[in-house]
Amino acid sequence: MPIAVAIAGSTTLAVGASGIFGIEVVPQQIFNALNSFPLMAIPFFILAGHLMQVGGISERLIRFGNALIGHMTGGLAMAAVLTSMFFAAISGSGAATVAAIGSILIPAMLARGYDRGFTAANQSVAGALGVIIPPSIPLILYAVAANVSAGDMFLAGVFPGVLITLSLLIMAYVVSRKRRYAGLERVGGRELFTAFRKSILALLMPVIVLGGIYGGVFTPTEAAVVAVVYSVLVGFVYRQLSLRKLVDAFADSAVTSAIVMIVIGAAGLFAFYINVLGAPAQLAEAMTSLNLGIVGFVILANVILLIAGMFIEAAAAILIFVPILLPMATAFGMDPVHFGIIMVVNLAIGLVTPPVGLNLFVAADLTKLSMGRISKAVLPFIGVLLVDLALVSALPQLSLWLPSLVSTAG
Repeated sequence: MPIAVAIAGSTTLAVGASGIFGIEVVPQQIFNALNSFPLMAIPFFILAGHLMQVGGISERLIRFGNALIGHMTGGLAMAAVLTSMFFAAISGSGAATVAAIGSILIPAMLARGYDRGFTAANQSVAGALGVIIPPSIPLILYAVAANVSAGDMFLAGVFPGVLITLSLLIMAYVVSRKRRYAGLERVGGRELFTAFRKSILALLMPVIVLGGIYGGVFTPTEAAVVAVVYSVLVGFVYRQLSLRKLVDAFADSAVTSAIVMIVIGAAGLFAFYINVLGAPAQLAEAMTSLNLGIVGFVILANVILLIAGMFIEAAAAILIFVPILLPMATAFGMDPVHFGIIMVVNLAIGLVTPPVGLNLFVAADLTKLSMGRISKAVLPFIGVLLVDLALVSALPQLSLWLPSLVSTAG
């Protein structure tokens, strides 16, 4: 059954059997979980991402990525990673990034002789950048659940996102060099500038969003609305956005938003109930009694989140595990923003780990491969992501330096 039904159904049964509350607490807590001003940013960022997809943005970003590094060994594979990073700064969704970039670059890579499994795995993992590079839906959810600034979470995701992008570029190059995947023909300076000029409006969107937030012009939620308006304007400037496409984007965004919000409501109900039972406090006491120390706690938290990411959708995992793990993290002296980035990176890895890796399913549909084949091909990439996770966990300043710099400047 869908994860939202499983969570809400099981929690409803538990509430009814406990006798602590009346059953009316179920709709009340689902409503309370959704009754948050910052959460309004989610449907707007989802809509902005859909508008960018149908507005000709992905094609222009791909042309710019190919012009920039397409001539190198494995240029198309590397362009898939770089373009996914650019698109991630627009969409905020891993699956949307895989679909938008993969629908164009996967056929191009296959046509130039790239292995089908490597192609699918490379695009799946590149799409995971969609939940790390700001603006990101999971970063917003964590900010709401942990009661921290969404703007700080956005800034904290920048350097970890760049680190993961660089590691995936290196991985794509090494594999391509070993398999002798030739690059595209090198373009001249004029062609590179033309590709950049045609994509500049798309590249400016994250600058406007983050710049507006930290310039005090608008809140993160208002920034999401600005992103929608900007996406519409860019789509019409590129002459790719028709009234029909606009209606389709609104419809698709409504469905996607409803799915996400149902999961958030169900997870909020579950989080409320385990808090009533005192589970977070009991777990924190048990963890403290083990005398693991901060290193032991971080390792254990990573293992828990990696396993959870294999089975639970990111939105649900955040709302379920933040009330449990965050109090323990702060008890060990961890910064909530740093712990949030650790959590989101874990759940980004969950997007490419079977059996419920959403990005893998999207790539499987694009490449017509079985999940078994893609799951095997993605294993080396998961190894790279685990190294990145270790670095993000061990180096707090990788996440905290940029928020602290902006805070000091403010």
